[in-house]
Amino acid sequence: QPQLVESGGGLVQPGGSLRLSCAASGFTLYTVGWFRQAPGKEREGISCISSDRSTQYADSVKGRFTISRDNIENVIYLQMNSLKPEDTAVYYCATGSLWISLNPAHFRSWGQGTQVTVAS
Repeated sequence: QPQLVESGGGLVQPGGSLRLSCAASGFTLYTVGWFRQAPGKEREGISCISSDRSTQYADSVKGRFTISRDNIENVIYLQMNSLKPEDTAVYYCATGSLWISLNPAHFRSWGQGTQVTVAS
């Protein structure tokens, strides 16, 4: 059974940093997106990376978050800097999209999510 596993979430103060990881077992990662969902809000696409390392970012995280990939280890990273309280959410990685996208409907396989809380 192919699986995606996110890790790296936690509690951080405003202005701090976290690095999330998305690891796959059972299949090779191609286009991968990072999404987040805060309580009472819709799931939001925040970044995506293709197999050739093309990237896309939501305006809300542009300049603060960086997506990258290690194709040897089959891991996708999301480096999050200058975190704000409004970044608090469960963060998910997903794959299965045929193209680079921030639309959750384009992705078929999802991880279980990792909680990120930004508070002082």
